[in-house]
Amino acid sequence: MPVFLGSLSQPVLTQPTSLSASPGASVRLTCTLRSGISVGGYNIHWYQQKPGSPPRYLLYYYSDSNKGQGSGVPSRFSGSKDASANAGILLISGFQSEDEADYYCTTCLSKTKQNQST
Repeated sequence: MPVFLGSLSQPVLTQPTSLSASPGASVRLTCTLRSGISVGGYNIHWYQQKPGSPPRYLLYYYSDSNKGQGSGVPSRFSGSKDASANAGILLISGFQSEDEADYYCTTCLSKTKQNQST
């Protein structure tokens, strides 16, 4: 089961509070793991939530050979990792007005290479 930001006494993941983007821009969202937990060993899951709607599962990323897109999620959403920053990355290529939303990252504190967790 994924661990959501703030669900532990010490946060495992941190995200910037806000980001501005223009239509057509490439947007890079970061999800930084706390010190002592290496991003290289974990899946990073991403969700999108719009006001009044439940979270929508976007994708997970472990590596280029172990990643998955949620059902119906456009290909402009992709995942990666930045090992030097110890962070998971969500890239939105060609930001659209409909992409305006809250985005959440989660991880599972297990080094097993899991597929999508729900």
